[in-house]
Amino acid sequence: MATREPNVESPISSDQLPTLQRSRNHRPISIGWILSGRPVIGSDSRPFGPVAFGSQEALMHHRQLGTTGLIVSEIGFGAWAIGGDWGTVDNDTSLAALRQAVESGVTFVDTADVYGDGRSEQLVGSLLRDHPGLVIATKAGRRLDPHTADGYLDLEPFVDRSLANLGVDAIDLLQLHCPPTDVYYRPEVFESLDELVRRGKILHYGVSVERVEEALKAIEFPGVETVQIIFNMLRLRPAELFFHEAARRDVGIIVRVPLASGLLTGKFTPSTVFESTDHRNFNRHGEEFDVGETFSGVPYEVGLAAVDELRTLVPTGVTMAQFALRWTLMFSSVSTVIAGAKTPEQAIENAAASSVPPLSVDTMNHVRDVYERLIKAHVHQRW
Repeated sequence: MATREPNVESPISSDQLPTLQRSRNHRPISIGWILSGRPVIGSDSRPFGPVAFGSQEALMHHRQLGTTGLIVSEIGFGAWAIGGDWGTVDNDTSLAALRQAVESGVTFVDTADVYGDGRSEQLVGSLLRDHPGLVIATKAGRRLDPHTADGYLDLEPFVDRSLANLGVDAIDLLQLHCPPTDVYYRPEVFESLDELVRRGKILHYGVSVERVEEALKAIEFPGVETVQIIFNMLRLRPAELFFHEAARRDVGIIVRVPLASGLLTGKFTPSTVFESTDHRNFNRHGEEFDVGETFSGVPYEVGLAAVDELRTLVPTGVTMAQFALRWTLMFSSVSTVIAGAKTPEQAIENAAASSVPPLSVDTMNHVRDVYERLIKAHVHQRW
């Protein structure tokens, strides 16, 4: 069905969300996105205006998710923390955080089958019973044992489990969950995903990657419509070549770990203690999985020093977490930023970042200067 191109000068009405067209052949709306990783300075780079949601009349801007045709909130909900690996969580508070995120305008939720061994997906499924119009992305592959490239040839049993956990007939977006690099040299893996699309179990697919090189290889496969990657003020490398190539190919970019595991909230100190069940304790040096997932791979003390400099740039009336999220949104190649929240209060704070005015040229340059002096040597060529 043909769709009318929305007027980018006015807000999208709520009945246009979350999708304009689900056809995989749908071409992206012409919205003048830049074709580089450089941020847009001096104007708001968002392609679509704000939409009021819920009783709080929260303002949330939206962007198109690559060639999927899906329109998603530029602040999404990352559901890793409510599944586990972030210390104590309980289902009631977690579900309250999810519901509050929706009340605050969030329309995109990212989860994975491995988060709490299905617990996160089940909570998202509970949310969907009251909010069936949300766009849900999940991930598969990390439950493989052994975790090898061969295992990715048949993910259907994992997809079926995710369908049951979420309580849906089809998954909006399935992502390979940080697979071994060899997967990106196995065309048959992506052919198997194409088959799942043809059979209606998934509507779209993408990849979640650890390294820029993996992202660049993944988008050579035409069926890959999105890439999820770590990007924040302590991990700038994706904004170089990868953002340009993704924009050129109309691939949606889902930013994860935007707050560097909480470092960029500005709330941590050298004496902060993390629970034994929190990856910021047990994976500090990559003991359980890629160390880049914990504090973005930045040594904790180095990260604290960088945060002390970055906090001087935070505008009045804005929290440091909101500042960090707004910095990420300055890059127009970014489709959505999945910020985690364990409480309703955190969900409100994250969503409000969409209303923060654009950052200045000086501010963006200062952030890069901090990165160049303090961070780059630790992370830039690793990921």
